[in-house]
Amino acid sequence: EAELKHGRICMMAWLGFCAVDCGLRVYPLPEAYEGLTSVTAHDALVEYGAMGQLFLWFGLAEVIGTVALMQTLNGSGRAAGDYGLDPVGFLKDKSEEEINDMKLKEIKNGRLAMLAFSGVVTQAVLTQGPFPYV
Repeated sequence: EAELKHGRICMMAWLGFCAVDCGLRVYPLPEAYEGLTSVTAHDALVEYGAMGQLFLWFGLAEVIGTVALMQTLNGSGRAAGDYGLDPVGFLKDKSEEEINDMKLKEIKNGRLAMLAFSGVVTQAVLTQGPFPYV
């Protein structure tokens, strides 16, 4: 359960970290956030209170996830990381073998993302430059 969750988070984190340094922003952008890089954004977001909102929403997601985890521990038969959410239909009309192959791909990509995110943060801090951090 934990490896899947961390892998999914790191897949999103790597994309978000690099997207900010490539110039992608959510508009309207407050003036205080102008010119921030992924490395400098943390301190600015803490100062203006945005990290508190992130903490609140991620904390709420963890509480909801704990309910699913408790069901698993009590023998509900729920597979690790399976929240019954497949809005795009990736697993629709797939055989058991294809589903297991997709799960294996997800775990492998998650492991790679965990390494990639730690590497991209380290490289960004060391170089203090924009993407691709060389």
